[in-house]
Amino acid sequence: GVIKLATPVYHYGFMTKVKKILETVCHNCGKIKALESEELKHALSLRDRKRRFDAVWRLSKPRAVCEADPPDDPDQPMKGPAPPKHGGCGNAQPDIRRTGLQLWATWKPRKGEDDEDTTPDKKRIFPQDALNTFRTLTDETLEMMGLSLDYARPEWMILSALPVPPPPVRPSISVDGSGQGQRGEDDLTFKLGDIIRANQAVLRTEVDGTPDHIKVDLCDLLQYHIAT
Repeated sequence: GVIKLATPVYHYGFMTKVKKILETVCHNCGKIKALESEELKHALSLRDRKRRFDAVWRLSKPRAVCEADPPDDPDQPMKGPAPPKHGGCGNAQPDIRRTGLQLWATWKPRKGEDDEDTTPDKKRIFPQDALNTFRTLTDETLEMMGLSLDYARPEWMILSALPVPPPPVRPSISVDGSGQGQRGEDDLTFKLGDIIRANQAVLRTEVDGTPDHIKVDLCDLLQYHIAT
């Protein structure tokens, strides 16, 4: 069977990879942030997918903006070869930090903005936000990053359903050892019970119109039970 989760949650084993993918692509348009350069050409020419992913990530991580192309000026004659175009959306990109089972994004103030409000804008990246970003990525982008289209799509690294192992995998045990008396459940069964209860609590918040901060706490509880 399967437990349909009320809200997507991070898969604990893929959190580092999810963070790296979010640091590589634009959160708005899904393009790779790295600019056209000899280093990027070399990175994309690597046959080993793991090395290609790491090389593209290293070039993209420091980029604080998804570079947009400058508008074409018909009055300005072209001098020399045309500069390579990135074709981005021009949006600022966050610095991402992981704390426990959470990812946080910090947008640093851009140069030229009023210096009065220089506190960086900080926002939590919920699994649903990461999933929405991953769904904007094209097959071509995934191939450039070295991810397999058949086996390693980023949206599969976030859980929206949880498979339930059958009873033979988590057999109940006899408490007194005789096989006749009271039987106790396996620890996997107890954990599945915790997950189902936490999931039901999140589902109820949708119906009851619960305040957002309580809903976030219940989603965090679901995330915790699934991770442990």
